[in-house]
Amino acid sequence: MMTQSIREIKTMLNNAPEPHLVKMLEQDHRKGVQQLLDRYYKKQRQYKQDKETYEEKFKYERLIRLEGYQRICGIDEVGRGPLAGPVVAAAVILPESCDLMGLTDSKKLSLTKREYYFEAITEQALAIGVGLVEPAIIDEINILEASKSAMLQAIDKLSLTPDYLLLDAIDLTIDIPQQSLIKGDLKSISIAAASVIAKVTRDNMMKAYDFTYPGYDFINNQGYGTKKHLHGLETYGVTPIHRRSFAPVKGYL
Repeated sequence: MMTQSIREIKTMLNNAPEPHLVKMLEQDHRKGVQQLLDRYYKKQRQYKQDKETYEEKFKYERLIRLEGYQRICGIDEVGRGPLAGPVVAAAVILPESCDLMGLTDSKKLSLTKREYYFEAITEQALAIGVGLVEPAIIDEINILEASKSAMLQAIDKLSLTPDYLLLDAIDLTIDIPQQSLIKGDLKSISIAAASVIAKVTRDNMMKAYDFTYPGYDFINNQGYGTKKHLHGLETYGVTPIHRRSFAPVKGYL
């Protein structure tokens, strides 16, 4: 082992070495080797912690499966707060085991991570449904009812009928057993998956709207009331995708 170069040892540690080889490196007193070992052990501790956090996200799904349910559906929505654009909901049924370590609430993920998980969820999910409610309907029925409507649409669009629902702090009027979890997108892998599908879907819609309605910076603010968005409202007025019942939009009518 002493004859190995620092570069060779670095490569070895990056490729899941056998535990006994790592132990042997502890006897190599070269400073560079010990620094590599310190980084290796730190990475291993972080991986263990991340793995435990990931496994915890299956807690509710496991408990529900013990009751005999199999097609557990996570549901979440995005777009309650923006001044423009639809509210979008997603329903996702994941298999009992899946490779989505690191998945969490979409708002806590970078754009790159969200897009990565969007693809991974799309590949691994047993079924995905997406529903949306346009601004004009939001104005008619209010944002809470619009969110529920989008969720019911998403469930209806699933290729499999769920036998249990996990929701993020909301209850639905539907004849399917369900559980509402506060901060569910942080606690349930299924809800987190729905959060990502809904977020990426809506963000892509707002990017397209940025070309249709330039001047509001929809590509960056997703319809939220940023300074540039408010400047656009003041300069160009209200568009067909604005929520006219929302302040301050109604002040520009």
